[in-house]
Amino acid sequence: MITLLEANTPQLMNAFVKFPFELYKNNPYWVPPLIQDELDTFDRSKNPVFANAEAYYYLAQKEGEIVGRIAAIINWEEVNNQGKRKVRFGWWDVVDDIAVTEALLEKVYELGRLNTMDHVEGPMGFSNLDKVGVVTEGFDRIASMITWYNYPYYKEHLEQLGYRKEKEYLESVFSFSNIDIAPYARAATYIKERYGFYCKNFTTTDAILPYIDEMFDLFNKSYARLASFVAINEVQKSFIKEKYIGLVKPEYVKFIFDKNGKMVCFGIVMPSFSEALQKAKGKLFPFGFLHFLKAKKRHNEVLFYLIGIDPDQQNKGVTAIVFEEFHKSFSKHGVQSCIRTPELEENMAIQNIWKNFRPEVFRRRRTYRKSL
Repeated sequence: MITLLEANTPQLMNAFVKFPFELYKNNPYWVPPLIQDELDTFDRSKNPVFANAEAYYYLAQKEGEIVGRIAAIINWEEVNNQGKRKVRFGWWDVVDDIAVTEALLEKVYELGRLNTMDHVEGPMGFSNLDKVGVVTEGFDRIASMITWYNYPYYKEHLEQLGYRKEKEYLESVFSFSNIDIAPYARAATYIKERYGFYCKNFTTTDAILPYIDEMFDLFNKSYARLASFVAINEVQKSFIKEKYIGLVKPEYVKFIFDKNGKMVCFGIVMPSFSEALQKAKGKLFPFGFLHFLKAKKRHNEVLFYLIGIDPDQQNKGVTAIVFEEFHKSFSKHGVQSCIRTPELEENMAIQNIWKNFRPEVFRRRRTYRKSL
């Protein structure tokens, strides 16, 4: 018999966060999150997303053991401002028992019907900067710190329960040995001279901070055309800044400005922390932070976290400047390959940015939808 519990106490929420640690124990491709970071994400008093969202967390038990978890989410900004009557599910992990999946999803349906939603979609988080999607191809490569990993049967469970693909995301990798930087350098010189664009490089985190709000404004503008996009508000900016700023290597942040000092493009890359997270086993202390410091200092693989271009400037070749600047930084630090984080298959503007780098798609993931 399957019993469902709402994770509404500190003890149950700890169990909610730690369940995947047991489910993926000894799996070489799963990357554990930081436990405290997950708890803060779910804390209504700490995560500003709850000003416009609500969420409930459930655990499934069978014969006294936890066998699954799920978060039921409504992003009210999406519902009220975009007219999408959608209930989301995320942080879904489960043993290979479709009855458990069905029972967990029923709690999501209950929240949706209670609020007159017309469909459910997931897995996805609260916003566009959260993790997204079920892995459908590419199970034999280590995950990243900003993606979920799952077993192949997740996809089978959803499809057997009547879910259909909603959005497809691609993850790819390219090697720097494939890049001839000379054409980009020539283009960058020409573009700087013609349009007055210039790049700001950084060596300290404090120097980056004054530009973060402008970067998020540009992020909202550059991604607004995507059907799935929900803008980042002012309060969320501060939360995200605090959450990620310590992981950023200042040399891997590039901001491009026009001659009037207006930001027209940004690129943010992070060292790969996947192996550091595996070694930390969910905890920064007492020794987990040492693995992060080591990975931040020495790494041969990076994660292309975010790139944004002002839609009014997209045809001016500004990315040539970004790539030239990143190539300088990566050459200095011995970076050999770059991972692109999940990108919507339909986002051709982003796909076109990378086409000359001969990227290899190594993983596919998708969200699934079902009518209520």
